[in-house]
This record gives sequence, structure tokens and C-alpha cells, in this order.
Amino acid sequence: MSGTTLSDRALIRLSGQDVRDFLQGLVTSDVAGPLPVWAGLLTPQGKALFDFIVWADGDDLLIDCEAEQADALARRLTLYRLRKPIAIARDEGLAVHWAPDGEQGMPDPRLAALGRRWIAPANGAAEGWHAHRRALGVPEGVAEFGSDRNLWLECNADLLNGVSFSKGCYVGQENTARMNWRAKVNRRLVMLPDGTVERRQVDGLDPALMPGWMKDGLAEKA
Repeated sequence: MSGTTLSDRALIRLSGQDVRDFLQGLVTSDVAGPLPVWAGLLTPQGKALFDFIVWADGDDLLIDCEAEQADALARRLTLYRLRKPIAIARDEGLAVHWAPDGEQGMPDPRLAALGRRWIAPANGAAEGWHAHRRALGVPEGVAEFGSDRNLWLECNADLLNGVSFSKGCYVGQENTARMNWRAKVNRRLVMLPDGTVERRQVDGLDPALMPGWMKDGLAEKA
């Protein structure tokens, strides 16, 4: 079997007392229920800082994030930990794996067409992940979302299962919920043919720039 490791991803392990409750009060998705889920950690104003996938590993949680942002994300989470007996550290013994199809792992929580993901010790590097993701028009990471630049709903989180509107409070929840209930998401990130990502006005957006999941999601909201 060819390599399946996403070498530009890292894992942060959260372990200790009530780790789910701790993360539940910080991130956009519901981590109290079935995992994995895609989630974001936002500014108080609702702008994206980090995006990641949260997995369960027994009583611990694993955060599947960009390797280049892992240390910064761990430091940010540590700021919120205060005196809670929770350990937050990179897990170097495990890696994130991907395949475009098959039965191993779980469907990507953002969009099943993105393929399958799972956690295991590293093997050879996977090929084709970013090309596959960009072909489906799904941005991710600081390079495409920016840091403290775009609102979480402008990152299409509501269309890609990246936000719960029924869970309790989290950082940035007030503005995110207000935008949703008032249908005020006037701009969204789109993938351009050259692979770059831009924030574009939704009204009048060229349909050729809208992947199927975006068309379907916006139609449901109309």
C-alpha cells in the first residue's frame, strides 16, 4: 500500500480532567457528541485563528491540525487552561492519514467527498491530498483562511459542518450566531481556478466559482 501520512499535519493531545468540557467551551463545533468533527478556534469577534479536526482517543482528545501551527495552537489553548488539570502537548507517536476512498478510517467531517481520514503511526507520505481538496473547492489552514482576518462563517463553516448553533457558548459565538440568524454572511471564501483563495461577495458570485456543496448549502439557506 502506498503512503497515507499527511506530513504537513500534526496532533495535539489533550488529556486530564473533563477535557471535553474544556474544549466544548472554546471551539465552534460540538465536541461533546460523536467525533471526529471539524472546528475552529476564533477571536472574540468571530474571526478564524485556527481550524482543525477533533478526534477521540479513549478519554483523551486529539486535535488534527496544521503542523506549522501546532505549537501556536497549543500555546493558545494553554492560555485558556488556567488551573485546570489538563495536559496539552504534541503527540509525536501518531500521525494523520488520508485516502481518497476506501473503507479505512472515517469520512472527512467537512465533506465526505474529501475522502477518509484516520489516526495511526506514520508511514510514507500521502500524495494528492491538496490537489484533491482544492479540486473540491475546500479551503483550509492559515494560508487560505488567514489568521484574525476572515469571519468563521465567511470561511464556509456553516456549509461544511464546522459550527454548531445549538451548543453552548464558545469564543466568538455571539457574533457568529448573530450573523447566522440575521443571514448576514455577505462574503465567502472561494477557490479560484489557479488554486488561490479570495473572499468574494455572495450576491452576483460567478456560479463557476461555486462548488456543488456551496450551491446546495446556499440553496438550503435561501
